[in-house]
Amino acid sequence: MDLAHCRNDFPILSRTAHGHPLVYLDSAATSQKPTTVLDTESDFYRRSNANVHRGAYELSEEATALYEGSRARVARFLHSDDPDEVVFVRGTTEALNLVAHGLGRGLLRKGDRVLTTVMEHHSNIVPWHLLRTEVGIDLEFVDIDEHGRLRMDDLEAKLAKPTKVVALTHVSNVLGTVNPVRAIADKAHAAGALVVLDAAQSVPHRRVDVRELGVDFAAFSGHKALGPTGIGVLWGRKERLEALPPYMGGGEMIREVHTDRVTYRDPPGRFEAGTPNVAGAVALGTALDYLENVGWETLATHERALAERAVQGCRERFGDQVRFLGPPLGPDREAVLSFSVTGIHPHDVASILDAEGIAVRSGHHCAQPLMERLGVPALSRASPYLYNTLEEMDRFVDALGKAIAVFAQ
Repeated sequence: MDLAHCRNDFPILSRTAHGHPLVYLDSAATSQKPTTVLDTESDFYRRSNANVHRGAYELSEEATALYEGSRARVARFLHSDDPDEVVFVRGTTEALNLVAHGLGRGLLRKGDRVLTTVMEHHSNIVPWHLLRTEVGIDLEFVDIDEHGRLRMDDLEAKLAKPTKVVALTHVSNVLGTVNPVRAIADKAHAAGALVVLDAAQSVPHRRVDVRELGVDFAAFSGHKALGPTGIGVLWGRKERLEALPPYMGGGEMIREVHTDRVTYRDPPGRFEAGTPNVAGAVALGTALDYLENVGWETLATHERALAERAVQGCRERFGDQVRFLGPPLGPDREAVLSFSVTGIHPHDVASILDAEGIAVRSGHHCAQPLMERLGVPALSRASPYLYNTLEEMDRFVDALGKAIAVFAQ
């Protein structure tokens, strides 16, 4: 990777924060955007802006071609051979709500079991809780071991009882754990359950092949993968999408509307009511191009080097005073570094780092069940990405040293 050239592609990295060069280490929350993505979105509004699917004039046809071209691009990115399996939504949250809502109105009945995990983001917990209240489903959680990996024995024990849905994350946004999705999907399908995958933290960092993973639905957000905010994807096997009722009603998602009846379009149109985020979808295609041009192996090697630099630096300087949670760094661990500092609240850590120009996240990271399981109220989190440098990880360690020194006084 030509890192210097890569950094030049991200205009925001040239700014300062509190008088220091910005070190952005919160990419698990949202990534920064390269100029090509910014230009694509801007160019759409400047040159091609029109509503899609609705106009018999050149501008509308051009916008429609760009929008549907991006749908095909996403399908290729996910290694799906059918663009109609790609639904554009606002993000992972809407995608998972769409699936849960549809299953709750179709497949699931009172007493049916949905199995998820304690490491899930709230986006893959709350929609199922809503069904627990509205439909009366049973919701159970697979536990983790002391290293932050899913307990496969617990999964198998819970799958021994009738289960309709298994909903899990591909990569934990707190622990960085990469779950063995294919093995889990095979076990779930053998038990007669559908598999819903939250791929928000995997799509930006690794090759995601929905066919190889063996899931029924997968969701991700564009803004975590160099794309704009407000655009995301629900991928679903065609037969699974066809079995879901509409999520929202309105324009574009219908075949016919009469005073006494309504009929709906086939997927994906059935789930895209109203005017979509066309510019965001088009720019998402550019973001995926950028990621694939970097190369997955190159990206993995770079991110692992960044994580190792930070972890090793903290161990050498602070010993056990800084504790990183999750599996050891390696192929089954992404560079999501959630940590605690003995005697310092995570919010205080983040505030002192911010004063040094370093942006990290602190709090429960929308994963309160996991915080409860870990026995902590909150954690700090540094999540480097392709545009970060080893020198920035050294600055991160130095800033932690300042925080520790402040509270030692």
